[in-house]
Amino acid sequence: MKLDASRAIGAYAAVTTLALAWLTLGANAGPKPATFDTIDVQRINVREPDGTLRMTIASRNRMPGIIVAGRETPHPDRPQAGMIFYNDEGTENGGLVFSGAMKDGKPTNLGALSFDRWRQDQTVSLSSDEAGDKRQAGLAINDRPDRPVDFATVARLVRQPASAERDAAIRAAGVGIATRAFLGRTEDKASVLALRDANGRKRLELKVAANGHATIDFLDDQEHVARSITDVNR
Repeated sequence: MKLDASRAIGAYAAVTTLALAWLTLGANAGPKPATFDTIDVQRINVREPDGTLRMTIASRNRMPGIIVAGRETPHPDRPQAGMIFYNDEGTENGGLVFSGAMKDGKPTNLGALSFDRWRQDQTVSLSSDEAGDKRQAGLAINDRPDRPVDFATVARLVRQPASAERDAAIRAAGVGIATRAFLGRTEDKASVLALRDANGRKRLELKVAANGHATIDFLDDQEHVARSITDVNR
């Protein structure tokens, strides 16, 4: 059989062109997403291409500790399942957690969505908390110390017996809170808007009690009512 060189070259060029086109289209298309009907899993980590952790979804037993810039410290108290958010440097900055069960014959339940300061604790939280007949739900705005928390030191200190010295050391490690505002339902079944100063002292409260009685209280710097306005029609 006589081989025609021009035809062979043409065929080679055609095959090469088709191969390059296939490779180019395949590269642009990217990997095909996997599809599942059901996934049973205890933990999912969402990461950036460089490995930075951005979000974790986990069961209670697989929830991570406190992660700061990629380094993990055991959490002193997080017995919930949920979702934890991480910022661009891989530091925890909020989350959605939930739990609930019968304890000592009483129902308990918690759901909370919160957002943190940089390397600090939550400054905004939306929560519903129930323990037997004690129930509270609302939105809280908090101030936190300007310095970051030394989480490793706090994790070590909270395992020590309670004492004034231990509590002072925990505060020195950057733990602190001053609630500035709360809007919600309190344990006494009232609806409340409470505003506080930079030291966390309540200075103004608008309240409608469970019986419908409404009040506006102005408080001094010792949280004593200095002036009160009530619904005069009652």
